Amino acid sequence: MTRSDLVLSSVTKRFGSFTAVDDLDLTVPEGSFFALLGPSGCGKTTTLRMVAGLEEPTSGTVHLGDQDISGLRPYKRPVNTVFQSYALFPHLSIAENVAFGLRRRGVKDVKQQVGEMLELVELEQYAGRRPAQLSGGQQQRVALARALINRPQVLLLDEPLGALDLKLRRQMQIELKRIQTEVGITFVHVTHDQEEAMTMADTIAVMNGGVIEQMGRPLDLYENPATTFVSNFLGQSNLVGGQVLERSSQSVLIDVHGSKLLAPSDRARSAEGDVWVGIRPEKVFLAAAESEFDDGSNLLAGGVVTDVSYVGVSTQYLARMPWGQELMVFEQNTGARDSFRPGDRVDLHWMPAHTFLLDATQAADAGVEKEEDL
Repeated sequence: MTRSDLVLSSVTKRFGSFTAVDDLDLTVPEGSFFALLGPSGCGKTTTLRMVAGLEEPTSGTVHLGDQDISGLRPYKRPVNTVFQSYALFPHLSIAENVAFGLRRRGVKDVKQQVGEMLELVELEQYAGRRPAQLSGGQQQRVALARALINRPQVLLLDEPLGALDLKLRRQMQIELKRIQTEVGITFVHVTHDQEEAMTMADTIAVMNGGVIEQMGRPLDLYENPATTFVSNFLGQSNLVGGQVLERSSQSVLIDVHGSKLLAPSDRARSAEGDVWVGIRPEKVFLAAAESEFDDGSNLLAGGVVTDVSYVGVSTQYLARMPWGQELMVFEQNTGARDSFRPGDRVDLHWMPAHTFLLDATQAADAGVEKEEDL
């Protein structure tokens, strides 16, 4: 452990009979951009509030480096929080909003520090304006500067981009990552937006039901999910029921409704009995039924296109398979291939290396965002 890693040890938080966070162990390395990702009610904001001191753990400890901060009042912790509502003071100028924390601590000469912070968030020319004269994205950056000027060891971000429109949110994702890299402070970012987490974070912890389902680099979580929840919540997945026929140190052979498919052994979370065979929609190649292929790819034959959605960079297909399940296929619109239409008979091909296997005792639709969740 380095000097200022953030460490949560066996942290539990109960509200009456409801357990919001359940025996959580978590280490956030100093200087990293860390995301807590999950749906509403998964415990991510409660975890953040316990680090901030706004909630007290029912049990467990929160350490920052060698210091146990579990019992400290919020203002005594070397931690600052940026919320979705920026809570800027409407009667103060931008410069005075940013200087507020320093002035409250009795710092007299704040001009240079305020100038440096406004430069960092690229708002130097707006120093004399009031918050109401700024856009949502600019107000967001003021809130960030106000938090960073106090030089916290950890900056907590609670859905900070949730109030922005999509285009501005994407710009701010890149901006936040730039600022974090520049200041080198540990950022802990809570979000339900998978794209936001994957764009910015070095490490993502996917939370569900008060526990961490899987933690790692965005690429690793996406390419090799450990659970059906992670496979569905982080992107989209096709999960098809299959039975393991045989396995070796290199690969696993599975029967899927009469087709023989291969998966790498190191991508098999379960390799015996019933399994979910997983494949991401963009890894699948759609071909006219009974086309000749001899490239060693996995093949599910006999599909019928039921839906075609053009979404600019890609076309998204649904293909109904002989056993009744609809599978998703995303194809880039490169113009190199003809598109398919509803009713076309198709086969689905993909490289065995892209297959992953999950435990079939898990629900196939775990982590799928339903309409009432949105």
